[in-house]
Order: sequence, then structure tokens, then C-alpha cells
Amino acid sequence: MAEIKEKNPLILKEQMCFALYSTSRAITKKYSEILSHLEVTYPQYLTLLALWENDGMSVNELAHALDMEGATMTPLVQRMEKLGLVVRKRNSDDERRVNVMLTQKGRKMRTEAVSIPMTFGCSIGVSDEEAAVMVAELKKIRDRLE
Repeated sequence: MAEIKEKNPLILKEQMCFALYSTSRAITKKYSEILSHLEVTYPQYLTLLALWENDGMSVNELAHALDMEGATMTPLVQRMEKLGLVVRKRNSDDERRVNVMLTQKGRKMRTEAVSIPMTFGCSIGVSDEEAAVMVAELKKIRDRLE
């Protein structure tokens, strides 16, 4: 008589969590290679993206936009300030609030970064349309988890 085998639900390579985790690590590694000519890290690039969209955000607003803790955001911004990409200024209306503004160097870097999304997409063989579908699906998953 043939044995009936149950499917093992705990196989690492079949876990969605592992697929997302390992893919995230691979994406970060690929972006590090692509960003090397700009001499910024992946988290610094994400910070620049947020500031190119909305310059002058507070540290807390920036942390929220990037889904980071404030305690993580502050040293990141400090390193970017040392690189001459941003400056921090106390808000004149609320002294407790520190705003982050792009410097001329940080604004200029946007021109150099315009090709990065396409470079990344080409490097992994994903079209703009496929990327948009993936982003929408990942947002759905994230929203369900929140």
C-alpha cells in the first residue's frame, strides 16, 4: 500500500516571509552597486527620494515617510549632513522641531539619480508596467499587515 505524505508547511524556501526577506536583501545589494557612483547608501538614497518629493520635512515626518524609527533617522540625517547633502535647522515656529533641507549638492544629485529606477529595473529584467504591478501588490500586503 502506498504511503500518503503530508506536505511539510515548514520548508524554508517555500515560505513567503523568506522569499520577501531574501529578495529585500538582494534588492538592497543591487541598489548599493547602482548607487556606488553617487557615494550614498541605500537608506540615504531613500531619504533623498523623500526630500526630493517634499524638502524641509521634520526629522519625525521624514522617519514616518520612510517607515523608520526617529532614533534611526537622526544618525542617518547626521551622516548625510556630514556628506553635505542636507542641513538641519530648528523650526522657527516650534523650537523642538528640526527640519531637514537639501543643500545645493543634495538637490543637484537628483539629476544624477533620475536614471536609477530604470537602471534597477533593467538590471533585474522588469518593465515599468511589471514594477507598477509588483509595487501595488506589495502595498496591499503591507496595508493588510498594518
